[in-house]
Amino acid sequence: MILSLVRRNIKLYFRDKASVFFSMLSVIIIIGLYVLFLGKMVQGSGDFAGEAARFLTDSWIMAGVIATATVTTTLGALGQMVDDLTKKINRDFETAPIDRWKIVISYAISSNVIGILMSSFTFVLAEVYIVAYGGEIVGFIALLQILGLIILSTITSSAFLFFFVSMLKTMNSFSIISTIVGTIIGFLMGIYVPIGALPTAIQGFIKVFPPSHMASLLRQVMVNEVVAMEYLPREVSEMLGIQFYFGDTVTSQFSSIMILVTTTLVFFGLSVLIVSKRKREA
Repeated sequence: MILSLVRRNIKLYFRDKASVFFSMLSVIIIIGLYVLFLGKMVQGSGDFAGEAARFLTDSWIMAGVIATATVTTTLGALGQMVDDLTKKINRDFETAPIDRWKIVISYAISSNVIGILMSSFTFVLAEVYIVAYGGEIVGFIALLQILGLIILSTITSSAFLFFFVSMLKTMNSFSIISTIVGTIIGFLMGIYVPIGALPTAIQGFIKVFPPSHMASLLRQVMVNEVVAMEYLPREVSEMLGIQFYFGDTVTSQFSSIMILVTTTLVFFGLSVLIVSKRKREA
């Protein structure tokens, strides 16, 4: 039964072309801005002279784009849960011989499947873009690492966003949340403005904001294909948000992964509490 509900949610998402487009809109905007403005601005700085300048900056921006996709596409997929609530379709489910937890799990699974598919598609487009402008395809080990990070990032995004979406009761409120997320995600991922160029207080917030660690991990893997991380100057790594520094201490990959795992568990638990409370109030 869960698989049937998951298939239903996935089909409805891809059937709604507008939903698919708007869930990818932030990604499209970021790529457009990079092609027109951001790329020239970053590549024109003194730290990025040399033959690898384009390859490095393309890898940096595309890692952020992929991380953004794990958030926006997952959020777009969760819109089906709000749509069902608005149209009272959830009541039809509840009158059928289906356990409520199966319905809830189906939304979570479908959002993860959609997020992974769309983020993987974004990764393919990113690689095509990088190669088209003189870069190289990532190696096999890096490919496996990126796919693993896409899965982890999508699961974290799903749990994080499910918590907020589960409190919404109208598509209007969902549209507002989607607009807010789509607007600020580029800043929180350190794409529109390099993290190191932001005020200290904002940098601090970004460094403790879980989704930002998705971008950091992906950047480390993709940039490492251009220049080994140990040879990348700290000022460059810190400026671009490739690695997060707290004073002289750099956040390790293991620490960033644990932040994502902890975020997933905490927000999934909170979501269960909200859904259970709603069931008691129904």
